[in-house]
Amino acid sequence: MPLSLADTGKTYTVKKLGGAPEMKKHLELLGFEPGSSVQVINTIDGNLIVTVKNERVAISHGMAQRIII
Repeated sequence: MPLSLADTGKTYTVKKLGGAPEMKKHLELLGFEPGSSVQVINTIDGNLIVTVKNERVAISHGMAQRIII
């Protein structure tokens, strides 16, 4: 399921990344790699604040849809 549908407070494992190669590279630079843990901290108007690799990151709803957990 995409990260955009994840429940707040639960920890998930990234399974794969979708989208264009540029988008995948950007997500990897933010810490979203297959096998990494991600936790949704908060959602604001569809955008997410998540913790990945012990860092808080804000991502758009569109980016969250490309992260499969």
